[in-house]
This record gives sequence, C-alpha cells and structure tokens, in this order.
Amino acid sequence: MRITHDKKDSHRIESKHLFKFRTATLVILAIVALSAIIVLAWFNGEGTINRIFSQINAFEQKPPMWLAVPMVAVKYLLVPTVAVFIALLLVKKISPQPRVWSRWLVIGMLIFLTGRYLTWRIFTTLNVSTPLNGVFSLGLFFLEMIILISSTIQLFLMLSVKDRRQEASENSLAAIHNNFTPNVDILIPTYNEPVFILRRTIIGCQALDYTNKKIYLLDDTRRPEMKALAEELGCNYLTRADNLHAKAGNLNNAFTKINGEFIVVFDADFIPTKNFLTRTIGFFQDEKVALVQTPQTFYNADPIARNLGLENVITPEEEVFYRQIQPIKDGAGSVVCAGTSFVVRRSALEETGGFVTESLSEDYFTGIRLSAKGYKLIYLDEKLSAGLAAENISAHATQRLRWAQGTLQAFFIQSNPLTIRGLRPIQRLAHLEGLLHWFTSISRVGFLMMPLAYSFLNVIPIHATETETLYYFLPYFGANITVFSWLNSRSRSAILSEIYSLVFAFPLALTVIQVMLNPFSKGFNVTPKGTVNNKYYFNWSLALPLIVLFIATAVSFWRNLGMCLMKLSIGVSTPELVQHVEGLGLGWIWSAYNLILLAVSLLILIDAPKSDAYEWFDLRRVVCLTLDGKQVWGVTTIISEIGAEIALTQKPPMNLVVNQQVNLEILESDLQLEGIILSSRLINQFPILRIQFDSITLEQHRSLVEMLFCRPGQWKQYCTPNEFSSFLLLLRILSRPKIIFDRNLDASVVKVNKV
Repeated sequence: MRITHDKKDSHRIESKHLFKFRTATLVILAIVALSAIIVLAWFNGEGTINRIFSQINAFEQKPPMWLAVPMVAVKYLLVPTVAVFIALLLVKKISPQPRVWSRWLVIGMLIFLTGRYLTWRIFTTLNVSTPLNGVFSLGLFFLEMIILISSTIQLFLMLSVKDRRQEASENSLAAIHNNFTPNVDILIPTYNEPVFILRRTIIGCQALDYTNKKIYLLDDTRRPEMKALAEELGCNYLTRADNLHAKAGNLNNAFTKINGEFIVVFDADFIPTKNFLTRTIGFFQDEKVALVQTPQTFYNADPIARNLGLENVITPEEEVFYRQIQPIKDGAGSVVCAGTSFVVRRSALEETGGFVTESLSEDYFTGIRLSAKGYKLIYLDEKLSAGLAAENISAHATQRLRWAQGTLQAFFIQSNPLTIRGLRPIQRLAHLEGLLHWFTSISRVGFLMMPLAYSFLNVIPIHATETETLYYFLPYFGANITVFSWLNSRSRSAILSEIYSLVFAFPLALTVIQVMLNPFSKGFNVTPKGTVNNKYYFNWSLALPLIVLFIATAVSFWRNLGMCLMKLSIGVSTPELVQHVEGLGLGWIWSAYNLILLAVSLLILIDAPKSDAYEWFDLRRVVCLTLDGKQVWGVTTIISEIGAEIALTQKPPMNLVVNQQVNLEILESDLQLEGIILSSRLINQFPILRIQFDSITLEQHRSLVEMLFCRPGQWKQYCTPNEFSSFLLLLRILSRPKIIFDRNLDASVVKVNKV
C-alpha cells in the first residue's frame, strides 16, 4: 500500500480539486446571480416578476381559513403554550434523563410544533408588499430555514441514540483477563508544543494499564529537545524531512514505520486515564469495527468561561458535541473521528489509503472513508482522556475557523460524505447536518442585523399580529426552550448556546463564504498551547464588527421604541398602521435581546490574565509534613505538578517562615517530595501553606502526573445551569464585569479545576 503520492499523483489530485472547486462554486454563484437578477427586476418594476410577487402578497394577506387564529380572548390564545409547557414538564419529571419513550414523545411534539410554525411562516408572515420589504422578508425566511433544517435533521437523528458504556464493560473483560491484547502503537504528533506539555502526555501514555503497547513521539519540527525528551522517558522518536500535509502527513509518515495491529492517536496535550485501552480495545473483537472514538474533555477552562469568570459554572463548548451530537451520529452510523483520543484498526486504515490529506480535517474524512468501506465507527461516551482547551480567545477562534474550513472542504474533495460511494442515506443525512451547522453562522449574522432594517429602512420583514405570535410562535419557541437542555444531556442551555454561537458569528460567516469560493486558500494553523498572559487583553480584530453592530443596535433600539410609543400615543386607525406598529414592537424587543447578547460577547473578547502555565486541581489528599524534624499533618486543598496548597489539621509546634524547607509525603500515592514554603496564612487558627516543589525526580513526576491526570473516572460530566439561571448569570456578568471587579485580586490567586 502507498501512503504518499509522487508528483504526477499530486498534480492529478490538484486538477480534481480545481474541477470540483469550479463546479461547487459555480453552482453557488449561479444561485446568487439568479437571485440578484430577480431582485433587480423586481425593483425595476418588471411586469412578470411584479405580478408573481403581487399574487404572493395577495395570498399572504388572505391565508387559508384553517390558519386563522381563533376569535377568542387573548388569554385563551395562550392555551396551546401552557398545554405544551405542562406536558413537557410532566415528561421531564417522569423521565429526568431521556429514555426511548420520552425521547420519541418529546421529539414528536417538537417536530409537530416545528411543522405548525413553518406552515404559519410560509403562508401568513412573508411581507412582499414592496421590493424592499420583500428582500428582507424572504432573506430572513431563508436564513431561518437554514437553522430549521439543521435542527430538524438533528431531531430526527435523536430518535436513535447509542450508549455504548455497558457494551464497553462487557468487551473490556477480554483485555482485563488477557484474552484479547493485540499490539497497539500510540502516536503523539507534535509541532510546536512546549516540552512540559509533551512530558506529561508521554508519561500518561506510559501509565496505561496495557502492556502490549509502544509509544511514538512524532516530532514535525525536528527539535533537539523533543528527541532528548523521548530518550529521557524511554519512548520512540520519529521525524521527517518536511511538513507536507501537516498533521495528516506526520501520521502517514509514522504509519509506514510501525506495525502494530491497532493505532491510538493522542494530540500533544491529551493525557489518557489508565483504563483508556482496556475500555476501548475490546470493541475490536468485532472484525467490522474500524475505529473507536472517545470524547474530548479539558482540564482547563475554555477562554469563554474564563473570560466571563464562570470557570466552574458553565461547561466547555465541546460538551454539546460530545454529549449530544456524537451519540446521535453513532446511532446513524456516522461517528465523527475527532483527531485525538481514538483507536483505529491498522488493516482498515491500510485499505482506505491512510489518513486523508485532501483536507485540513484529516480526522473527519478518514472516518468517512472507513465508513464508506463498510466498517463500523464506534463512539464511547466516557471521558478517558483530557487535554488543554485553547488558552485565549484568539486561539479559540483559530481552532473553530480551521474546523469550519476543513469540514466545508467536503464539497471539493473525493471524500465528500454526500457523494462518496458506500454510505447509507441515514449516514449522508447525519453528515449533511454537520455541514449545514457551519452555514448557520451566516444566519446568526443576519439575525443580528435584521432589527436595524426596522429602524433605518422602515422595513417590516415579518408580517405577524400579536395574536398570531401568541398562537403560533410562542408554543414553538417555548417548547424548544423547555427541552433544549434536557435533550443535550444538560450540557448547554439555549441562551448560553446563543452566546457561544454569536461571539464567532462574523469570522465564521466570512470563513464559510471564503471556503465556498476558494476552499484551499489557507493552510493548517496549529492552536498554540502552554501560553502565559499577565494582563488583560482586548481582541480588537474579533470585536470590531460586534462594536459597530452594538452601537447601531443601541440606536435602533431607541428609534424603534420611540417610533412605536409615538404612533401608539397618536393612535392607530388603519390595519396597515396597526401592522407597522406591531412590527416596530417586535423590532425594539429584538434589538434589546441582541444588545444583551452583544454586550456579553464583547466581555468574552477581553482575555483574562493567565499567569501560570501549569493547571491547579481541587484535589484532597492527606499529607504528612516534616519541618525541622517534626511532623505535622494536613490535607491538600489544591495541587499541581509544581506545588500544593495544604491546610494543616493541627497547630504546628514551630514558627513557619517563608522559604523554609519542608518534606512532605502524600500518603495515598506513597509519594515523597521536597519543597519550600512560599506563603502562609491563618484560617480559624490553622495555617494554610503554599508550597513549591523542589528538585522533582522523573519517578516523582510520574507519580504526580498519574495522580493528577490518569485516575480512571476522574473526569466527570457537569450540568450547565437551566435557562432562568443562565439568564441571571448573563445579567450578573453585565453588572459585575470580570475586568473591573477582578482586577485587584492578588496575582497569586489560582483558578482551580474540579476533578
């Protein structure tokens, strides 16, 4: 089997890329051009176009009788919303976690309400009375449909969700009892990560409870310090002469030099728990299983949570993908290979030609090729490893933009999941949802800008009365809000999901457009890790469009509210004026909602200081301290690879001074360390000591890494606050911004991870 291509092969592949680039892009440009021609003709009063839209407008003004709102008091129009709300609350009470019956019932209700809402939107709410109103009304409808189609596909896929944990327990017995222990090669690709990050990753891999393994450090920058690290720790070191195809090329180069039956890939910052292989390798007793993917979790807070001061309150952004999306993709047979923390069968990878080099998302398309060959991809929803989340908002954005570009390159390569041979329709549908997800960023930009049309262009893009909104929109919106967190295993509330989507909406929308026009214009950008920042930093490049929009929305809010109050004060006498006032009312409410989201998004773009490259963990361990030959007992409150904070449980028989030498023994880990006292303070008459470890040996460091990162079951799933609590959180953030109220904290204060 050949992994690499010669020049002739490369030229042929580039030619195919060029052809597909032209085909896909021309289709998009043709649609845009046709739409532009129709709009221009409409504005110029072209007869046929005018007649068509006049007929549509006449139909919208007199919709079918079965869509008419019942002629009852307003309070009775709330009956559908109240009934749906009570029904959903009862289901959630009886079934706190989604089961087969409750999931089918809830999803059935949501699909029905979505269809009801969509019917109303199509037949009664489009405002095509004038070309200007029509452009904004149809444009808003189109943007809304992108999100509706994506979410409806998700709902359909949720009807079949896989939970492999019991299956993993049964399969793990073969590995535990040494009945199935094939050769495993563990690959750790690295480009520019610091030595201290790679050190703990290698140590974690060496600590795996699995003997038949080899570990390879794949250095793509040919650094002497990486070679020295591999020699010090006793793992294999591989490099290559160039960096062709980035991470995929690095993995393919190693693939030709190893011979294990199975391959495990960990990114440079990901550390496995000791039971990673015993929980995953058993699935491969089924010869049709080609790949087992586990979740990505992180031992540091993502920059959005950290910048808002909510490190231990809200879950990382990736939680939604790994707790909701991956299980439903497993049910559809379309698990996404996530690039790290996975095991793959060597023979299957050989059959598909190695790791895909056509795209920046080599992991995603490698998984698609395996599926197209008829192999099974398994998702095990257990946190068996942890890595570093992007450490500032710029790195976070770089990572997301790379994922968007890599995924959307699907339209231009041979591994396109919509066209590649071998996939079943349900698999293609699941991958279509993943592709559509990135286009929703364009919709979110449109939703931010739409209220401005009310104010500055006097446009009413939605033709809807107050009663229609109560009768059709409110049940649909209320139902989705009620079960949003329940369906995604409480990994994200709806309003926090909006914040996470909004902060990168503009760069993502621009990236989507750029990719559809020129998909291979940008290369692979590595997310920087192990960074330190001692001051607050405002990301102006990401913030500029949000600032402009915030100012425009603030002006729009007051204009819409003012015009609405003015017209109400002078009275409304015609149906057209009533419609306009109701439109302005929706405009100022929409503007107010956008202002809150934009304000929080701007706070997210203020990177908080991170003065320590090492992470500290909230971990309790009994310790025995020896100071001047006398023993004192205590308990760790926080601990890291370089030090610990210890609460003494008895008064020391001597005075404690800064820089005093101390010996400590962590009893549970049978670990003895030396250190110095950095600081001491009293709480309820008992000292709290901050100790810095001194002269740590390799064996001591191994014990620390295993204690901090490698304990099976240590990475827990936490639940995000509910919708009401999330809204209160946003108000608290706006009233007490971290940059103002945390600036005077002592520099030694360390943000702690709970494990």
